[in-house]
Amino acid sequence: MLTFSSLINSFAILALLLGLGLLLTKITEKPRIPDVVVFLLMGILLGSQVLHVIDVPQVSLVNQWILTMGAIIILFDGGRQVSLSILSKTWLTVTLLSTVGVVITALVLAITAQNLFHLSFSDALLLGAVLSSTDPATLIPVFRRVPVIARLGQTLEAESAFNDATAAVLVVSIVHSLMGKSLTVTYLISHFVLNAGIGIAVGFVVGFISLHLITQAKSGFLREYASIVIFLCAMGAYLLATVWDGSGFMATFVAGIVTGNEKSFRADLHALTKEHVNHFFSALGLVFRILIFMLLGSQVVFASMVPNIGSLFLIVLVLMFVARPLTVLTSVLPDRRAKFKLPEILLMSWVRETGVLPAALSGMLVASHVPKAMLIESVTFLAILMTILIQATSMPYVAQKLKVTVPFVEEEI
Repeated sequence: MLTFSSLINSFAILALLLGLGLLLTKITEKPRIPDVVVFLLMGILLGSQVLHVIDVPQVSLVNQWILTMGAIIILFDGGRQVSLSILSKTWLTVTLLSTVGVVITALVLAITAQNLFHLSFSDALLLGAVLSSTDPATLIPVFRRVPVIARLGQTLEAESAFNDATAAVLVVSIVHSLMGKSLTVTYLISHFVLNAGIGIAVGFVVGFISLHLITQAKSGFLREYASIVIFLCAMGAYLLATVWDGSGFMATFVAGIVTGNEKSFRADLHALTKEHVNHFFSALGLVFRILIFMLLGSQVVFASMVPNIGSLFLIVLVLMFVARPLTVLTSVLPDRRAKFKLPEILLMSWVRETGVLPAALSGMLVASHVPKAMLIESVTFLAILMTILIQATSMPYVAQKLKVTVPFVEEEI
């Protein structure tokens, strides 16, 4: 079994995963099957449950680095695709989905878990908080393969970026509460506002500076190295926000929005500069999608799910068919300006894949020996499997039936 225990084994794992990933990407290109689905299935096949080819523990530093770096790249690139003119019309829905929606999802799952697993409310709420965010690493690539109406796709992508920060703050706050600190609504709100505010401010400043370093104006003395500058922008925004106790994921996404809307910030980029940056991030995003989802698949341990399999299935079904629709209706109906139509609301209710952040958070809880962490990890992996295999796979069909798709333009990377 291959592990990251030696240099040769590390190269072998990367070569194997990337080689298989490219082959699977090509196979799924014409039927436009979401590539993350087949990456996940291949990971299960290569992992300890089937062929025993690779073994990369969830709590290992290498795994955490790949998850975090991949999320940074995918979030940043997703932000670059967001149009400020569209986001300005749907900001209320995005805000509600990313805040109130996360709390609703966490509470619905907490009540369900409390009854199914006989947990204390704090433990049940922690489980709900871990599962409360949607996954940009899944959503953004799926919408590249099956593009939908711009405002619908960008609303869901923005939600998946911003609600990561909300969920992360909620999880950390609950863990602090379990360690003896008080958990109050005031504490949660103030913690979130500070965390998100720092992330937004850092992302804006880093994105603005980076953008003007590659412009055609005099300030753009690094325009020949635009791809590297923008890559450093993504990492720098995350790093600075995290160091200053802000949301690194939110900073990354905001920096992406700024660099992707150069005309709004009076930056004139050469067409070749934009082409090189797009090409660079498309390729890098594919690399990390392959690594993230194959590794996630390889880490699934079905044996840990067997004792509570019925209850685990039930709570994931509640997540998909109760918590998500309730979250969407609560967030969309108050937004009179956006005027989302019924087909758009139905797709929003169906699209809620679980992925990178919940996996990272559950791994953090296991590594920290938090009570009930193993149960939370089991629920998280089953949620990842079911939402990706069922919802991501069926999304193209559902979107077409609801008539919310737009023509697909194949992108060379």
